[in-house]
Amino acid sequence: MPRISYAGRNRQTVNYLKTIYFDYPEWTPCHVSLMPATWMKYREALEEIVLAHPRIFPGYVKGSRDFDRVDFPLYEHGQHVDCWGTVWENIERGLDSMPISYPLEDWAALEHYRWPDPLKDDVFGPRPDWEEVRRAMADAKARGGLAWGGGLQHGFMYMRLFYLRGFENLMTDLATEDPRLWQIIEHVEAYNRAVINKYLELGAEIIGLGDDLGMQASLPMSPAMWRKFIKPSYDRMLQPCRAAEVPVSLHTDGHILEIIPDLIEVGVTVLNPQIRANGLAGLVEMAKGKVALVQDLDRQLFPFATPAEIEEHIGTVFEALYLPQGGLILSAEAEPDVPLENIDAICTILEKICRPPLLDPA
Repeated sequence: MPRISYAGRNRQTVNYLKTIYFDYPEWTPCHVSLMPATWMKYREALEEIVLAHPRIFPGYVKGSRDFDRVDFPLYEHGQHVDCWGTVWENIERGLDSMPISYPLEDWAALEHYRWPDPLKDDVFGPRPDWEEVRRAMADAKARGGLAWGGGLQHGFMYMRLFYLRGFENLMTDLATEDPRLWQIIEHVEAYNRAVINKYLELGAEIIGLGDDLGMQASLPMSPAMWRKFIKPSYDRMLQPCRAAEVPVSLHTDGHILEIIPDLIEVGVTVLNPQIRANGLAGLVEMAKGKVALVQDLDRQLFPFATPAEIEEHIGTVFEALYLPQGGLILSAEAEPDVPLENIDAICTILEKICRPPLLDPA
């Protein structure tokens, strides 16, 4: 794949591009995500940790964070209905919601179902003005960054199918090859294709997507069934990205080892898998050197480990997946059950191992 030009990019962007293109980056990128509920719980004490690690949180200004801020509807307490008609419930503000009601749970609803308009209906409200999106991407490039596109909420394809039908119904549909399932697949795929194509039209340089394709220890269906029902949609949706030589970054939770080659084949350039669900040895075998990894570190370990155990875990993952030519980004997420000393340890260890420099906030 021809590379996005490094010319005019800031140091951090060049390093990211060199990482995903296996072009010998200056350092191994890393980042720490703090859930809104984590900010709500720890507040000023968490801010002090952020300020103590400017290599992990470049440009953070003291007092700039509203500790109670929630930017995404599904992190708000209560029930929410998306543009597809799925009902979500949140029982703890600052953490994610779960779907509790599915608009096509009964096949009888399909006859009169109103499919959302991809260019007008975002998942939780109207689409942003497309001209504003174009300007925002142009501004990102002008600042030396990347023009990210996507505009699709997490769960854009496979997960959307069970958000519409319910998980057990979807598994039955797949097993019985219910012909009505193909109608749903066609509509969801068309929605996604339209959004991806629009972002490419407006100048997106990289497309970011999210779809949890795995369960904790396996795929929810056989690899053969995944290749029959899900992979063709991915192939068609990402064909314009392949044609335009635009990289695709895919977040996907759960066990996905058997289909990593398929994801690479359809055009995934950057893959964000979970460590515990896939196992380090499996990721080394199936992904190392074959696709750039935003490697999710073991967030299930973080609440219970000592700082020394966290250091050992991160060091082991780094040693196993690191290549001098790149292809590795380390990613840690801290939920509110992670002690402050462990959040501080995660940042300290990532600074030690990845060696990120102090960066100009601009």
